[in-house]
Amino acid sequence: MQLQKWISTVQRTFVLAAAALGCAAHAWEPTKPVEFVVPAGTGGGADQMARFIQGVVAKNKLSPQPIIVVNKSGGAGAEGFLDVKADKGNAHKIVITLSNLFTTPLATGVPFNWRDLTPVSMLALDQFVLWVNADTPYKTTKDYLAAVKAQPDKTFKMGGTGSKQEDQIISVLLEKTLGKKLIYIPLKGGGDVAVQLVGKHIDSTVNNPIEAESHWRSGALRPLCVFDKERLPFKAKITATQSWSDVPTCGSAGLPVEYLMLRGIFMPPGVSAAQTKYYVDLFQKVRALPEWQEFMQKGAFKQTAMSGNDYFEWLGRNEQLHRELMKEAGFIAK
Repeated sequence: MQLQKWISTVQRTFVLAAAALGCAAHAWEPTKPVEFVVPAGTGGGADQMARFIQGVVAKNKLSPQPIIVVNKSGGAGAEGFLDVKADKGNAHKIVITLSNLFTTPLATGVPFNWRDLTPVSMLALDQFVLWVNADTPYKTTKDYLAAVKAQPDKTFKMGGTGSKQEDQIISVLLEKTLGKKLIYIPLKGGGDVAVQLVGKHIDSTVNNPIEAESHWRSGALRPLCVFDKERLPFKAKITATQSWSDVPTCGSAGLPVEYLMLRGIFMPPGVSAAQTKYYVDLFQKVRALPEWQEFMQKGAFKQTAMSGNDYFEWLGRNEQLHRELMKEAGFIAK
């Protein structure tokens, strides 16, 4: 009797193991190259992150198929979002998002909402920094604010990515705090924004850290403050004397403006749970890489990650936050 019971247990174990192997064998994975849509221009933060992911996935053999980055920046990113929305059921397409996920439909009335897509994962939150050219006399945020206040309206040129997007939202919040009007210069992408500041064609920017880090390292640009309630935690030196952690918060310098931007992944509508899980698992593997930690430090990202219901609820809250910010700035489409 004991022998029969033992045999029965062994048989059941083999059956369960075989079933598990069968499920694993039938788990979905891509069978052709994956198109990675960037709804923004080249050289910006979203583009840099997408191309970094493309490289580390290939280097570490995390996917059976290559990832191909495609920039679709037309209409403040609407081109990319509408393309993904229209490709229902295509699990070989993903899109990296920034705040234009919320701002573009609010500002333009384009028929798109984040709920039209399938949320996958939040990779991180991106900071914004107030930057000036290193040749300017503005050593601190207070120096910069005093100079802006001392000049007539629409004297200082603030460069940013696109119109009625996150960069201009921050600029409007800055204007309200100062009681002064700036000249906002919309540019194609974060890389171009940094280059224009290096060339002194604009007076300041509110670029992401990764978009201006190399120019800070070279001594061409100077960070004045970060638009967050806490200092950045990264202590590795970028210049001979300064690290990201040395950059004060804007609030501590008399500029009480805070703003964080999403870096997240979505898929088209109509994909299966198994297909979504594949990408959730893929990005978990990416975030576990030492290269990812180096990338996070270089770009001074806020390492907040989530998926599933937590991600869905966060998106809903931040859609409402952007609706309020856009309304305050007068950017809602009529």
